[in-house]
Amino acid sequence: MKKRNMMVTVMLALAMILGPNLLLAGEIVMKGSTTVLPIAQEVAEAYMKENPDVKISISGGGSGNGIKAIIDGTTDIGNSSRFIKGKEVKLALERGAYPVPFGVAYDCIIPVVHPSNSVSNLSMDQLKDIYMGKINNWKDVGGPDMKITVISRDTSSGTYEVWEEKVMKKERVFPGALLQASNGAVVTGVAQNKNAVGYIGIGYLNAEVKGLTVDGVQGTKETTLNGAFPVSRALYMFTRGWPTGDAAKFMNYMMHPEKGQKYVEKTGYVPLY
Repeated sequence: MKKRNMMVTVMLALAMILGPNLLLAGEIVMKGSTTVLPIAQEVAEAYMKENPDVKISISGGGSGNGIKAIIDGTTDIGNSSRFIKGKEVKLALERGAYPVPFGVAYDCIIPVVHPSNSVSNLSMDQLKDIYMGKINNWKDVGGPDMKITVISRDTSSGTYEVWEEKVMKKERVFPGALLQASNGAVVTGVAQNKNAVGYIGIGYLNAEVKGLTVDGVQGTKETTLNGAFPVSRALYMFTRGWPTGDAAKFMNYMMHPEKGQKYVEKTGYVPLY
């Protein structure tokens, strides 16, 4: 008993000397995509409630920055709304990192306009021409006689890269477009400008903006899963090598149908199951 009491005394003394972090099981750092951000925040909050000895810190910055942080070893989990590129894999291997992808949800990228805009549908060709600057007035696509204000994501965004691939067909967005660093900034920009058009992940769709159908197809859970909506994609979390410890426990929680995936649906995205 004396030995046990001495051990407790030593542990308490160490806690007082080294501070409260000694008692924490661990810390998980997550960086990257603003599209994945709402999912990460919801799941992290639920996880920390169930595991109060684990601290999770989350920041945005775009998919490119999330993958870069995995390569550099400055994050445990890199959130990305696109798959890793070949040149990023090459750089990672050169730096002794092996990025492991986990598909955590599905998403579709929805074009949005101000709620007062009478346009409700655009074709893929019309979207491409608008973002190339070839169509610059809403009347040319059945809307009011107003000059179109084009809002796009910046080039570090995975959402931008998917838009560039699926809508622009590798053509560049024209220089007159206003670039925003996050989905939330696009929503704000469109909500405050009656002439504007932008594009956002489905989880950011709200009453401040009006979502458009594309080629007559509405972006929904069903059309995302069956591929009918033409601008759909998977969302990812990357780890630096196969996850271990707290990161592995969090990823297992994230993928669980009745745990993390429940919060995917809560945030407006499409769960895996």
